[in-house]
Amino acid sequence: MTDLLSGIRILDLTNVLAGPYCAYQLALLGADVIKVETPQGGDLARQLGASPELNRAGMGASFLAQNAGKRSVALDLKQEAGRERFLDLVASADALVENFRPGVMDRLGLGHARLKEVRPSLVYCAISGFGQTGPMRDNPAYDQIIQGLSGTMSITGTPETAPLRVGYPVADTLGGLVGAFAITAALVKQKTTGEGAFLDVSMLECTLSALGWPVSNYLTADVEPQPMGNENMTAAPSGAFRTGDGLLNIAANKQEQFVALCRLIGRPELASDVRFAERETRKQNRIALKALIEDALASGSAAAWEETFNRAGVPAGRVLTIPQILQERQVIERGMTARFPAVSGMDQPLTVVRGGFMVDGEAPLPSRPPPGLGEHMDEVFAGLPPRARKRAKA
Repeated sequence: MTDLLSGIRILDLTNVLAGPYCAYQLALLGADVIKVETPQGGDLARQLGASPELNRAGMGASFLAQNAGKRSVALDLKQEAGRERFLDLVASADALVENFRPGVMDRLGLGHARLKEVRPSLVYCAISGFGQTGPMRDNPAYDQIIQGLSGTMSITGTPETAPLRVGYPVADTLGGLVGAFAITAALVKQKTTGEGAFLDVSMLECTLSALGWPVSNYLTADVEPQPMGNENMTAAPSGAFRTGDGLLNIAANKQEQFVALCRLIGRPELASDVRFAERETRKQNRIALKALIEDALASGSAAAWEETFNRAGVPAGRVLTIPQILQERQVIERGMTARFPAVSGMDQPLTVVRGGFMVDGEAPLPSRPPPGLGEHMDEVFAGLPPRARKRAKA
């Protein structure tokens, strides 16, 4: 674990994915993340995942994926005693993140205005499907709902199969990343001016923002984005190609890369063919070009072609499964995973994935395994500042 956020305390009131992923990034940066869960089962993700045994134990694989490095306390915020203890925590916190529907925290008497009375400098981050305002603010939202509404599904797949859901919760993940980015930015202001902030993160808006290229093509060029399967609308040959053994992504997006590709596959004449000589003509004739390239690629495996192309500066990469990429030397040597030999509620070791960055050449790994529900009650409340601890006992 890195120490970039050492000394920063984050209260994590989130469930399932976007919020927990946000707080996980902050834990990897060194923040003290305290997960505040309901005593009645805690984070719903504790019950989600591919292992029924772990789900029953409250340590579902979905929970394990993004809660390492955190501490857990169990508080019933619907009860006065639970709310009072929570306010004691708020008095010690630098930031808070929640992903309830808009208005839930206010109804509990724990909205931003109330918490500012306790901690004026608090950075409060609310992640929701649609944001705190607007006609859709009260609608429930899961990742697939946002994928569909945002236009993501409309451009995913082929013309025959679209609309399709992206194969992982991309909208939730984007919401979490944007939340973490916004919190860290607000913490900089907090430490320089003493002022807090209210951060309103909309998963729909995060996803639309990430759709920058297709949205821009519509807004600027009045071209409505269409599903293109594994093809790249901006260039050809750029997409997934069949080889003699396996599928290979090739992105010969520049003219010099295309010329090198033609030479490497033994078809140098394609570079001067009038159908393929320029970027725009290649895009217009991408189907014919792809057939010719795949015919040449049939003489070797995806792995062999990948090495050949990359050595010559032509971007290429095999299409791998998740088990395959986790065994790649690139992932292993960069320390992409952390292993915990003992985890509360589990009878086996646990391996988790870190964030997608290094700090000063070091991989920021979580300092502790995912917590059991309420595992750190005594530890957290005993460590409160004197003023807060006195109130907690009152």
